[in-house]
Amino acid sequence: MKLVKVKNYEELSAFAAEKILEKVRSSNRVSLGLATGGTPVRTYELLIDDFKKRKTSYQHVHTYNLDEYVGIAADAQTSYQYYMFEHLFNHIDIPKENVHLPNGTAENILQETQRYEDAIDKLKGVDLQLLGIGENGHIGFNEPGTPFDRTTHVTELEESTREANSRYFNSLDEVPTHAITMGIATILKSKEIVLLASGEKKAEALYQMFNGEISNNCPASVLRNHPNVIVVADEQAASKLEKLSTVSN
Repeated sequence: MKLVKVKNYEELSAFAAEKILEKVRSSNRVSLGLATGGTPVRTYELLIDDFKKRKTSYQHVHTYNLDEYVGIAADAQTSYQYYMFEHLFNHIDIPKENVHLPNGTAENILQETQRYEDAIDKLKGVDLQLLGIGENGHIGFNEPGTPFDRTTHVTELEESTREANSRYFNSLDEVPTHAITMGIATILKSKEIVLLASGEKKAEALYQMFNGEISNNCPASVLRNHPNVIVVADEQAASKLEKLSTVSN
């Protein structure tokens, strides 16, 4: 793994946006794995700014989101599909048929997880996967204890994860208890991974990711087994990694 330290959230977002743009411009067919939550918001804003100014096209891009809540309708403001269209897709020229997310209201959720896994498997993994990291070390919604060989599946969210995400809902009671998520094995199929970590609350998880045992107690630690990972961390998130500048496996 390579660690890139940046000063602040703005620099982190600019780095991530440029990595995505490099990938988008590199080929006439590109697949991106995308994340939601607070950390990627500015990255997506910068992609929109670039589209307005430079007209970088996404006509050839297919996107695959990490996860979606179970039981939340796609058009609900708290769904990740709504998030993606609000924060990115409505503002660039990506064809709607090129946008792929799990269906959290599918009649048969288990069949839906297999359908989504099959779609990603046909790609032999996405070209570039954007990740965040949870305070408990989760990636996607792969909570501590998730086996490293799990593919796309339904997961029960830890209470700490639900509490962290409750700011997007009216109350904690409204936060779903389950989600469909790419599994750790699915994420590891990605040809390249960029993980973003911002803020002091992510410092301990980042420390364990780099220095702890490779264990599903900290799911992100498995990324040390991947040959092409860049971790981008601002000063607060990297505060416990002061002696590290570049890390390789």
